[in-house]
Amino acid sequence: MDVPTYQPSHRQDGHRVRHDWGITGAGAIAVDVDIAVVVDVLSFTTTLSVATDAGIHVLPYPWDDQDAGRFAAEHDAVLAVGRRVAQPGQISLSPATVRTADPPPARLVLPSPNGSTIAHRLAGVAGVVVGACLRNATAVAEWVEERYDRRSATVAVVSAGERWPDGSLRPAVEDLWGAGAMLLALADRGWQDLSPEAGLAAAARRATAPDLAAQLAACASGRELHESGFGADVDIAAELDRSASVPVLRGHAFVPA
Repeated sequence: MDVPTYQPSHRQDGHRVRHDWGITGAGAIAVDVDIAVVVDVLSFTTTLSVATDAGIHVLPYPWDDQDAGRFAAEHDAVLAVGRRVAQPGQISLSPATVRTADPPPARLVLPSPNGSTIAHRLAGVAGVVVGACLRNATAVAEWVEERYDRRSATVAVVSAGERWPDGSLRPAVEDLWGAGAMLLALADRGWQDLSPEAGLAAAARRATAPDLAAQLAACASGRELHESGFGADVDIAAELDRSASVPVLRGHAFVPA
């Protein structure tokens, strides 16, 4: 990952728990930290959590990379196809297709334009890369709490966001909620020194507590999926803390911690 020089303020230096957006934000806050947590609720990290529940090893890869097929073949993995071009029985970025795969593959290359691309780029430049979503936010926080010293470890949580048609970052509220869920769970376990950006994400998650599923369905990304016939993916994404799996990137693949 080519890392530009960022001002200490933009790196959120001085705070042990940080939050920012997209591939550029990941480069600013997640390089050389102890733990980088990637959040892409609709749908990379939700699909990742469903796959990890099933024991599938998931290889992140950039979206629209022409070498994805070769990469999958080299790693004896199934290549997920685009959600809108998947045929019956094919696995795509849709978590519903992973949940119903029969039999599930042992290894899956799962490209996505946001979360998967960020995870692929962070490999080797962050200490440990973990995938989190609403389904496993508390499990991830518990895993971090068990293995790291809150007085010294640095945690960078990256909300992947979505893309506008021109390719620019569209901050996606579902990723803010997913990041906030993990950050709030850390704070509840005694982690302090959250940056203001991280504190805002935690507060955003707290604000959705009474009706998270309804708000997830009503947000822009949720509506887009419902209107495209993928409402089941939104329902799976709303399965708050239903998963105890913690996907950790080891080499090329996310594996269950």
